[in-house]
Amino acid sequence: MNSSLRLVGLSLIAVGLGIGVARAQTSGDKPAVVRLDPALDALISPNAKLQVVKSGFGFTEGVLWVEKGGYLLLSDIPANVIYKLTPQGKATIYLQRSGYTKPDIWRVGFEQTNGKDPNDLAFEKFFMIGSNGLALDPQGRLVIATWSGRSIDRIEPNGKRTVLADRYDGKPFNGPNDVIVKQNGTIYFTDTFGGLRLRDKDPRKGLDYQGVYMIKDGKVSLIIKDIPTPNGLALSPDEKYLYANGSAAKYVRRYRVQPDDTVTDSQMFIDISGDPTPGITDGMKVDVKGNVYETAAGGVWIISPEGKHLGTILTPELAANVEFGDRDHKTLYIGARTSVYKIRVNTPGIP
Repeated sequence: MNSSLRLVGLSLIAVGLGIGVARAQTSGDKPAVVRLDPALDALISPNAKLQVVKSGFGFTEGVLWVEKGGYLLLSDIPANVIYKLTPQGKATIYLQRSGYTKPDIWRVGFEQTNGKDPNDLAFEKFFMIGSNGLALDPQGRLVIATWSGRSIDRIEPNGKRTVLADRYDGKPFNGPNDVIVKQNGTIYFTDTFGGLRLRDKDPRKGLDYQGVYMIKDGKVSLIIKDIPTPNGLALSPDEKYLYANGSAAKYVRRYRVQPDDTVTDSQMFIDISGDPTPGITDGMKVDVKGNVYETAAGGVWIISPEGKHLGTILTPELAANVEFGDRDHKTLYIGARTSVYKIRVNTPGIP
């Protein structure tokens, strides 16, 4: 494990290189990868190129590779749609009203901006009303964390929308954020206050806490409650460990998955809270060797199974989610605010 002091020291290297490196790299003249450990070379080449797949979105999330058809699905939260995106950059609407589906759509979703100064003519403000995390179940059906819709939904083969869970202990969820599915069909998801207009102060709040939940055999269970603002989830290649992070806490915890799919043995995996670079722990994915690709300060952190920060893929926008794709699963797709980027890696991700 890395200490906080060591992480700060390593992160300053990335800060020194600067986000400008990532911007320049898209034109092919400078590297986008910050190497902190020689072990990184087996995972991604030092000269790997970061490319823009498509720009012009509102806020990209839930990037998901669909093997059958060879395309990406992604949530554009302020647009309240799920887009289908080809590796060549062609985008079409896949699902309308992916998050909030009721008529009073102007009353939901918290206010977000594009990060520019309000006096800048390029300043934009919008509300986060759409879906967030996306996953596929073993039957290939799309599972959606609707966020402002405050539920976990599934799209059936005939297009019908099924609500799998919208409350716990008799109270409605506040904003399911990320969702993943085990090979046996068990669903894990995070619930936060992010689906509400006023977040934790919203009078329409249901549950008084945020947590990680499991849906198994139609039953909803609370399995994790020790992470403030839980956000991203991922499983190890053998599904023996569950990773969960917290966007406010800026760390990743690891849990041992038990035979009944509940979790135990909460351990700190990596803590990036000491890094001053903009970016939170948000989406994450795991490769076939168990390395974790975590959106974090400066871009995407690559972390060994032992919790060591091996290097960072710098991105010109704040990264929100990642996904391995293409036929060989050696392309890492990155959802970063208004754009989707891609970069080739040497070790494939979990199919």
